[in-house]
Amino acid sequence: MSEDHVWEQADMQHVLKRALGLDQYVVMDYLDGELCEGERLLLVSDGVWATLGDASIRSILGEQHDLDAAVKTLVSAAHLAGSQDNASALLIQVDTLGEDDLGDALLQLQQWPLPPALKADQAFEGWKVGSIVAQSRQSIVYRVTDIHEQPWLLKTLPASRHDETGAGQGLLLEEWFLRRVAGRFFPEIHPLPDRQHLYYVMREYRGHTLAELFTGKGPLPLAQWQDLATRLLRATGLLHRRNIIHRDIKPENLLLADDGELRLLDFGLAFCPGLSAVNTEDLPGTPSYIAPEAFNGAEPHPQQDLYAAGVTLYYLLTGQYPYGEIEAFQHRRFGTPIPASRYRPDLPQWLSHSLDKALRADPNQRYETAEQWLLELEQAEHRPLVAKPRPLLEREPLKVWQTLALLSLLFNLVLMIWLMGRH
Repeated sequence: MSEDHVWEQADMQHVLKRALGLDQYVVMDYLDGELCEGERLLLVSDGVWATLGDASIRSILGEQHDLDAAVKTLVSAAHLAGSQDNASALLIQVDTLGEDDLGDALLQLQQWPLPPALKADQAFEGWKVGSIVAQSRQSIVYRVTDIHEQPWLLKTLPASRHDETGAGQGLLLEEWFLRRVAGRFFPEIHPLPDRQHLYYVMREYRGHTLAELFTGKGPLPLAQWQDLATRLLRATGLLHRRNIIHRDIKPENLLLADDGELRLLDFGLAFCPGLSAVNTEDLPGTPSYIAPEAFNGAEPHPQQDLYAAGVTLYYLLTGQYPYGEIEAFQHRRFGTPIPASRYRPDLPQWLSHSLDKALRADPNQRYETAEQWLLELEQAEHRPLVAKPRPLLEREPLKVWQTLALLSLLFNLVLMIWLMGRH
């Protein structure tokens, strides 16, 4: 793996020609290759290799399977052979290999074909295929089970995207993003050391998206909303600390699982500076959740995720959008967001102001980070979460009008009696 850094002249072979401090620059030797389980790597000083030679070293390593015994035998053999120089040896063995990183996966991309059309009960690379969970022009998601009958989701590309530039890389980036942010707020990724096709597998969780929760129960109670808002901001902050921008935060992509955890789904549009391609003509995401500056061609930025989180939380409280619902073909002008308190008069003033700040059209007027917004919400937890008092006319309109009618009737009766008394 390495070469001897000594002079080649007969009388100079013991003199080093490369060492730290010997020259103006440090030149490093390196070897790029693939490791395999069970391989051994040996580092010895010249007091060992110059005395024993390659054949003797190989023989000793072949006879000694214990690492400590092998290096002790090498050093002892060098001394017995008359070595007068320092005799040192270090032997390491590769027991297991770590999971492939993004670079490894991208190198194999050209070798991985798309999976064939999978059918129910079919066996595929150790998985038992169930039904199709979702299918679109962008992707196909199958429900699969492992050998322990645990449910997982297998995501791949449709055949129509086989030759599409960047499609395969995008799928592997999506998998890599999920590996980078592994934790309670995101789906678990299954390792695939023997993968032979282009796909990845993530854990399936039972539960309901926040969109389904809203459809079934309507606007969220304040206490539940505040709990979910805190967890959403923690997840978003974790993403941004990993230098990943989700770009599609919305109620449909937030799953409240049966285990009680809130998880952020669908990283198909996620962006990482330096890895993801920038396309200023492309506007990914759902229009009503896209930040105003993105409509004007701004590059992806974490604040755009915070804006989408703000729209999501606003919608879960009110069922409305702060600037009205936006269609893809619209050229929308953003002014001042409609206060959430207009639709929910019961909101505490601090909560309405918090949403207003998160939804400003000017990103410089919004929260800079998820942590800043989260801190404000957590400080608000120490305030009583009491609804703002509503006027009696809003709370009991019928009683108010009945009382006014009765007072009016009494006034008219008194007035009539008074007038009759004068005559």
